[in-house]
Amino acid sequence: MSLEKILSISGKPGLYKLENQTRTGFLAISLLDGKKISVSARQNVSLLSEIAIYTLTEELPLREVFLKISKKEDGGEAINHKSSKDQLEEYFFEVLPDYDEDRVYVSDIKKIVQWYNLLLKNGISDFSETKEEVNGEEGKEAIVTEEE
Repeated sequence: MSLEKILSISGKPGLYKLENQTRTGFLAISLLDGKKISVSARQNVSLLSEIAIYTLTEELPLREVFLKISKKEDGGEAINHKSSKDQLEEYFFEVLPDYDEDRVYVSDIKKIVQWYNLLLKNGISDFSETKEEVNGEEGKEAIVTEEE
């Protein structure tokens, strides 16, 4: 499964797999505990395939950051997202040396590391290009900058 069906829902912990669309929103399954939830169209939802990270030169798609983490860890788990601020920043700098430190907060790094580890635990390790990116229609709507 690619990142096109993986969601981050504002105000809800973890990640969710898009299951079905309904008249008022959609159904999603939590990757944390496997529970199904109904998500209304009013809730703030981001597809992981549309999230990008600020670097000093461009906005890098989240899947590419995940690929860099995977390469650094040889496909294994990353550092714990509950590590200290300094450890997280140092780790992320090793993964992405040109990330924009003024616009990417420690809370963003925590989310990225937590999401990466959660995806691995759920057997999702294919961070390859999405269909839109292959066709040259890359769309980055959401940028990770919010504080949690």
